[in-house]
Order: sequence, then C-alpha cells, then structure tokens
Amino acid sequence: MNLGVLALLAISPIVTVFIFLVLLRWPAKRAMPLAFVVAVLLSYFVWKITAVNIAASWVQGVIVAGTILWIVFGSLLLLATLKESGAVSTIRRGFMSISADRRVQAIIVGWLFGSFIEGASGFGTPAAVAGPLMVALGFPAAAAVMVGLIIQSTPVTFGAIGTPILVGVNTGLTSDVVKNFVTAGGGTWLQYLESIAVRAALVHAIAGTLIPLFLCAFLTGFYGKKRSFLEGLKAWPFAVFAGLAFTVPYLLIATFLGPEFPSIIGGLIGLAIVVTAAKNNFLTPKEVFEFAPRKFWGSDWHGSFEAEVGEERKGMTLVKAWSPYVLTALLLVLTRLNQLPLKKFLSNVKINWNNIFGTNISQGFDYLYNPGTIFILVCVLVIFLHNMKGDEVKKAWGTAIKQVWGAAPALLFAVPMVRVFINSGGGAAGFQSMPLTLAQGVADAVGGAWPFFAPWIGALGAFVAGSNTVSNMMFSLFQWGVSEKIGAIREVTVAVQAVGGAAGNMITVHNVVAAAAVVGMAGMEGVMIRKTIIPMTYYCLVAGSVAYIWNYGFGLNLGTLGLAALVLGGIFIAMKASKVAPAEKELAKAAADD
Repeated sequence: MNLGVLALLAISPIVTVFIFLVLLRWPAKRAMPLAFVVAVLLSYFVWKITAVNIAASWVQGVIVAGTILWIVFGSLLLLATLKESGAVSTIRRGFMSISADRRVQAIIVGWLFGSFIEGASGFGTPAAVAGPLMVALGFPAAAAVMVGLIIQSTPVTFGAIGTPILVGVNTGLTSDVVKNFVTAGGGTWLQYLESIAVRAALVHAIAGTLIPLFLCAFLTGFYGKKRSFLEGLKAWPFAVFAGLAFTVPYLLIATFLGPEFPSIIGGLIGLAIVVTAAKNNFLTPKEVFEFAPRKFWGSDWHGSFEAEVGEERKGMTLVKAWSPYVLTALLLVLTRLNQLPLKKFLSNVKINWNNIFGTNISQGFDYLYNPGTIFILVCVLVIFLHNMKGDEVKKAWGTAIKQVWGAAPALLFAVPMVRVFINSGGGAAGFQSMPLTLAQGVADAVGGAWPFFAPWIGALGAFVAGSNTVSNMMFSLFQWGVSEKIGAIREVTVAVQAVGGAAGNMITVHNVVAAAAVVGMAGMEGVMIRKTIIPMTYYCLVAGSVAYIWNYGFGLNLGTLGLAALVLGGIFIAMKASKVAPAEKELAKAAADD
C-alpha cells in the first residue's frame, strides 16, 4: 500500500479524537470509545494484527489506566483530607499574604511548585497537585486545569528525575548503529545522552521562559472580568522574571549536573527567588488582578467541588498546613533517587501480567512506587499531624472515591486506544506500527526541512501515548535515522523530539482527563484542549525554528522566518499591552466603582 495512504489511515484515530473531542465538544467518555473502535478496526483489517494481540493491548491499556486512576484518587484524597483538617484555608491565607494577584499566585503554584513536583514525580502529577490547590485558593476549576496543563511543558523533559531522557531517549536510541557511532566519536554512552539533554534544556530555556506570560494572558483573557488578554500581558516584567528564575538555573543544572535534577532544583531555586520578589513587590503588577465574584462565572468554569474550601482552625499554622505538601515532595524525591535503595525496592514490588493471552505484551502495576500510594500514605499521616476526627476522615475518603469515578470511563477507553495504536507493528500486513508509519510519511514529505517538523512528531507521540518518555521511546531512533539520512545534526533532532514530547503533554488526553477529574470537571476535556493547543503550538514552532537554524544557520529559510514571525508577533502584542485604550479605562473605572 502507498505510504501516503497508509499514513492517512494511521492518523485516523487521532483525527477522530480531534473532531469529536475538540471540534464537536463531546466529553472524553463518549469520544474515546469511538476512537478506540477506529484504532481496533484499522489494526485488525489494515495492519492485520490478530484479535488476540488486540485484546492483549486492551488489557494492557486497562492496567495502565488503573495506574493513572490511582494517582488521581491519591491527589483527590489529599485535597479532601486537607480541606477537612482546615489546612487549605490556612494555605489560602498564606498565599494572600504573598500576593493577592491571581497571576502571581498562578506563577508560584503552577509554574514553580508544579515544576518542582514534575521534576520529582512526573507522569501528570503536577496537575493533580497544583490544580486542586489553586481551586482551593479560589481559582475557577477550569482556570486551574488550564494552568496545570500549560506548565506540563518545560519541566517535563527532566521530570521524574530525568526519566524521559534516561529511560525514554536511552531506550529509544538503543541500536548497534547508534552505539557504534558514539564509540567512534570517542565518548561514552552517558556522555552522549547528557549532550542531548543539554541541547534539549537550551531549547526549553528559550521557549519556556515565556510560559508564565502565557499563564497570565490566558487567565485574564479567558477568566478575567474584562476577558482581556492584554490585562495579563501587562504583568510581563514579573512573568518574564519568573520564567528566567526557573529556566536559567534549569539550564545550568542540565549542563553541569546532568538530566536528573534540572526541574527539581530549578523549581526550588525559582520558588525561593520569586516568592521573595513577590513579597517585596519586585516587578509585580501595579494593578491587582482578581476574578469576578463567583455568581458571574461562566457555567463551564465550575467544578463539582470547588466551593468546598473548609474552615481555618485554631492552631493550624502555615508550617503545619504546608507540612503534607512538603512531606509529599520529600517522599517523591527520596523514592526516585537512583543513589538511594528505596527506588529499586519499591519499583520491584509490583503485580505483573506477563505475556498477556500468550502474546509478547506484558504490563505491571508497581503499586508501591506509584505516586498515588505516596499521596495516600501522606493522607494517613495527616490524620495524626492535624488531629483529625473519625467523621472528618470518613468524609474525605467518601468524597475522593465519589470524585475519581468520573474520570474512569474516559481513561478506560483512552489508554487502551493508545496501546492498540502503538502495538500495531508486526502484523501480517508487514507494516510498521501506526506511529512510525505516520512519522515516516511526514519525513518523506518534508525532506531536508525535517528539523523544523521534528518537535511535532514528539508532540504527536505524547498526545497519543500520554507520556514524553513513551514518545521518546517510539521516535528517538527514527529521528536519529532521518537526521543521518538528510545530513542534519542528530543530537539536535533527538533533543527537539524530547522538547516536542514535553510540549505535547499540554494536550495529551490522559493528562487532560486526569487534570479535569481532580477538580470535578470530567466532560470538559475538549474545551481545555482548545485552549492548551495554543501554547503547545507556540512551543513546537520555537523548537522547530531553533532546530532548523541550529542545522542550517540564519538566512531566508524556514527556521529564521518562523522565529522572526514569533518575535514580531511578540513585539506587536507587547506594544498593544503597553497601551490602555480609552474604552478599557472606562471599563476599569466602572469595575472599580462596582
């Protein structure tokens, strides 16, 4: 069959998701079963995969979905427990004392605290932690989901102690051809991986520095009283400062310490710098941004439990209120450091189903290593730390169990669809798997311009697999091979594959479903993707332009034109943001009078 036709067929499950979930606004629990059916039919009738293998992929997907639901349940339980103990109200007061501006709060909680959690745990955990916390602070549930997803970008390549590089790229590049190339160059395999990581960190630093500005603009544009993106852009001095406070140490750590710690240490350094700056009103916006009263919120802003903040209690200090989050972060770090025995012990304790239905497909559930288990352990400790009563504990558990049920239907079809899609290689038709077929079709179509398009393949992999690590496993060797064929810099192409895979986390169905579920917004996944696809597109355009220029230099070419268009667009928006139209002044005055 012609490669072009085959590539079009391969993209059909993704197009199905886009049409029904994003364009027609179906909830994921309705759109994903349809996409699953499309993937199954293609796998069986076109790729000639046996029914047994498809069934095994479905089982594998259900097990993976279960691991995601375990994380979601743990995060929901942590929030419910802290609400019942009174800690959330105290945390809210603490943030108000730092800054009452919601843009500043989103940067601190989402961008910096979220990046630290991503570095420690990865796998969508930041949205599960930061999202509910922002809801408790008084953010609309939809805004909290959006912020939690947008920050799933810059820190992701070095999330979970560098897993997307140390496992994803490492496993994906495992090939005699690549190993011989590295040996011939006189370096070690670890040095080669680190060189790719540094290149990825540099591209991330260029693109990621503006992510806090996206947060500010999207908050005010979609959820502000005036629905003005310019209102958010006026916070650009603080937003860019906060971006640099993370990306500069992030890049330095990737360069000198390796891929394990850029997001963790970068997040901690950024938190220390930005919180201090916000407390002293350094570069903070002069006008405080606050959401409109709840009665004026849009009907699609609300989650099912966002109003439950809880009451502040006597004796609940900020240190005591924050201790569960500090303990969570500490346990996540301690259980993921390769230098400690905990990681090996916990990750080896799992339930395995090897060779499902006699196939070569296997899947396990490492229930002790799963972040959800750490959340639940912390919840148990909170009972004693905060002197909770039995009725309060019972209510918290009941709330979390009820809430996690809303995420289950979508995930139980979304993840199996992905596994059928990925496991479609090796069938009787002799075709490569659907992801590789699709990537090969794109590579053949664009030829030497491939570096510009390489990040989009990474994003595609993350979108369908729900993981930057898996995307890197699928496509790193392919990216390396295409670069060799066209004479491009191999390490740069693999690096922007990882960058694109990180950006794709902003729209991956797994993350969106989980992030929406933890704030009680199941069914609104398409609405979220329509928003987060904008910063994802920006991210891939920057990465592709930088990769093209890195290979071919500046000039009248695709990379330079792409970067110039982004810069000119940014200058235009900045000029607009610096001016307040008379009509806007009147609106601001009227809002102040109200």
